Amino acid sequence: MRLNEKTKILGRRTILVPYEARHVPKYHDWMSNAELRQLTASEELTLDEEYAMQRSWRQDDDKLTFIILDAELYARDRDEISAMVGDTNLFLHQDPDTDQRVAEAEIMIAEPEARGKGFGREAMLLMLKYAQLQSHLKLDKFEVKIDMDNTTSLHLFESFRFVETARVEVFHEVTLERPITADWTSWLDQQVEPRIESY
Repeated sequence: MRLNEKTKILGRRTILVPYEARHVPKYHDWMSNAELRQLTASEELTLDEEYAMQRSWRQDDDKLTFIILDAELYARDRDEISAMVGDTNLFLHQDPDTDQRVAEAEIMIAEPEARGKGFGREAMLLMLKYAQLQSHLKLDKFEVKIDMDNTTSLHLFESFRFVETARVEVFHEVTLERPITADWTSWLDQQVEPRIESY
């Protein structure tokens, strides 16, 4: 989405930067891992297809994507590629049943040594807060669709006060939702204080 092409979001442990063409080769290496593809419900793409996907994510009005950097690694040598640990996305759509504006959230910590360190939690909170601050997106709620076996992600979003609304056995998928209410926004403000800078 062009909304975030010049936006960098800084947390304490992570930095979110727009997904650029230079990030694609490492991202493509991540997605050659069959387990990661299963957990993220992703298809295997060629490198050329991955570049095309990156361009689509940059240009489409219904997708918001950031690459997650380990802030400590990035501070050491200012190399985004070596500091890449994952990505976070929002897919925007209108709920046909309720006419609500929905952002479907995704988070992936791809580097094995970066897991279990709180990067995914902070990065997702930064993304949720950034999207909630964009009043022109007119979001009513966030939702996630998670593989039933992905207990780490299920627990993560439950800790964000998302609640299960559907379970589809044929897709092996659980849907959790979080309406954007004044109470929840107040809770979110207590969890994370993003610094938004030009990229």
